[in-house]
Amino acid sequence: MQVIGVPLRYQKLGDGRCITYLSEKLRRTVQKAGGYVLPIAPVQDVDYMNTKGSDFKELTFEEMNTIDISLNMCDGIIFPGGIKFCPYDRYLLDMCIKKNIPVLGICLGMQLLSCYKKDVVLEKNNTSINHCQDDDFGFSHKIMIMKNTKLYDILGKEEIDVNSFHNYHSTENNLYKVCAVSEDGIIEGIEYLDNDFNIGVQWHPEISYDFDENSRKIIDAFLNACEEYHIKKCKTLKFARRFNN
Repeated sequence: MQVIGVPLRYQKLGDGRCITYLSEKLRRTVQKAGGYVLPIAPVQDVDYMNTKGSDFKELTFEEMNTIDISLNMCDGIIFPGGIKFCPYDRYLLDMCIKKNIPVLGICLGMQLLSCYKKDVVLEKNNTSINHCQDDDFGFSHKIMIMKNTKLYDILGKEEIDVNSFHNYHSTENNLYKVCAVSEDGIIEGIEYLDNDFNIGVQWHPEISYDFDENSRKIIDAFLNACEEYHIKKCKTLKFARRFNN
């Protein structure tokens, strides 16, 4: 069983209390696909909910070490949707890229990927296409998938229907390659070519996993990549133990 790390998100309850949380839909989907979710909590002593993204301090060496403890237990990382990302998200992504750990970015998670090594402007949606549907069932719009991309290899299709729950979108892909766009030209998928599996999608395949073949293919492909990473990691550890002995 693959261990999938998921950085917790934060929200304010109706009574004003702030919480960190893990999407139950994401947890159950990963479990159905054969994985186990390991929540990764924020490490800085700050009010995550009410602190602006630009106001966060850089991680300390000790905070990085704390994140590394969780990351070393993971075979892959899913960056989920939410309202903003913070230094610990950026550090996790940086370590995943450096160690070739499988990554799946979803909605805000894809926007995090687009901002790798650079702050990219996120613009409010201004289009006739519905990018923020009212419920978890069905789809909002179509996307076009570029050939010669990892996403196309997974789905084998140039066009699919997707759900959508975002009010803002990435304006650049930065170091990532764009692999999908919506009918109005908004970036819907990006991937990092130097890693075995590092893909961001603007929609939510974890929500439509139960009723959509394309969503299952994406989640299952990610879990398969995590299994391959786990096997490589185990072989490396065995070799290191033999060498040290």
